[in-house]
Amino acid sequence: MQSFDDYSMKYPSVQMRREDGILEMALHTDGGPWQWLRSSVGELEEAFLDVGRDRANEVVILTGTGNEFSGPRRPPLGEDDPLIQPKSGEPERVTSESWDTVYSQTKQLINNLLNIEVPMISAINGPAPRHAEIPLLCDVVLASETATIQDSAHFAAGQLPGDGMHVVFPLLMGINRSRYFLLTGQELSAMKAQEYGLINEVLPGTQLLPRAWTLAREFMRRPPLVRRYARVLLTQELKRKMHDMLGYGLALEGIPKMGQPRILR
Repeated sequence: MQSFDDYSMKYPSVQMRREDGILEMALHTDGGPWQWLRSSVGELEEAFLDVGRDRANEVVILTGTGNEFSGPRRPPLGEDDPLIQPKSGEPERVTSESWDTVYSQTKQLINNLLNIEVPMISAINGPAPRHAEIPLLCDVVLASETATIQDSAHFAAGQLPGDGMHVVFPLLMGINRSRYFLLTGQELSAMKAQEYGLINEVLPGTQLLPRAWTLAREFMRRPPLVRRYARVLLTQELKRKMHDMLGYGLALEGIPKMGQPRILR
């Protein structure tokens, strides 16, 4: 059986603490806001797997660090992108082999998150311009008043939104709203995201984590198997849609990338 001591200090980008069965996962990069990088994505994939295997985790809170939940924000197509490898020398190019790694890692990250069989609460502490679908896949979504939701990393930056964005946003906000959101790079305020059904509660920053812990303790009053199988039941539709569409979207996303400079992720 997985032990908290085995993995709680294992991931440099994920700070964990557990109290009375409630696990708080705070994402960060070097103590600041979490950055969507190759190393941190790999860590998060494995961290979700470890958390899901440990049955002593009875409620999970997912949050960020500092004034931003996830970054960096990708500039629009045509502007200099610090994530593209420098032009000096021959940049590394995307190949079918390198994209296969992204394909596999992204599928596992999403599946490992959805396979955590206890209630999950996200506390979005600030702007989430990169992969906001991660906190939105939690069962309860809280956000600070400064939070924003955006997909800066895909269509607006010249990439296909095929790594889960094409599943999560249409499901949560509807087909037409989501197509506009994904194709224009629209940035939603916390209040607008709540209006669209992406966020459940908008709170002052100082109240965000205390509210998450209050809800988690309320959930702990329910019988353990009720908590566990409520999560299983309420994520089944998400899992089905991911099973049907995630791999297909990732495959299509890779087609226009072939031969292009590789993103430093």
